[in-house]
Amino acid sequence: IDFLDDKNDNAIGKLKDYEKHSVSYSYAVVAIGNPKLRLNWIMKLEEACYTIAVLVHPRSYISPSAQIMKGSMIEPMAVLHTGCVVSKACIISAGAVINHGAVCCDGCHIDCNATVMGNALVPAGTHIHGGMVFKKDTVSLEDLFLKNDA
Repeated sequence: IDFLDDKNDNAIGKLKDYEKHSVSYSYAVVAIGNPKLRLNWIMKLEEACYTIAVLVHPRSYISPSAQIMKGSMIEPMAVLHTGCVVSKACIISAGAVINHGAVCCDGCHIDCNATVMGNALVPAGTHIHGGMVFKKDTVSLEDLFLKNDA
């Protein structure tokens, strides 16, 4: 396991070097906090023939019916309940709970000990801060359409 980073001397190269490393590495993970950048880099890496990995800590609980999409990371003690969906490039931090039937859209970050209540829809790019509870009615469908049209 190696990494690319523009500001770390221990890295094997800079971010711009990603294409030349596709010969030696077949899998990639994007560990960038900004959801737009994270999703953009996943797209670039796929175009360069990398397989985008899903990282799931062995001390997390994932229901057999939960779905986790490429580029997502599930940290220790996180819980993904029955039928929930964690879309592309999400970060589910330590102790976070995604309850039954909830959907976290692309690029969400559910921070430490935050909870997404059952059947809630978390809009793309949303950061739910540590300890917060995101309820089904936290965002209305009108808000979603207005945000996406803006």
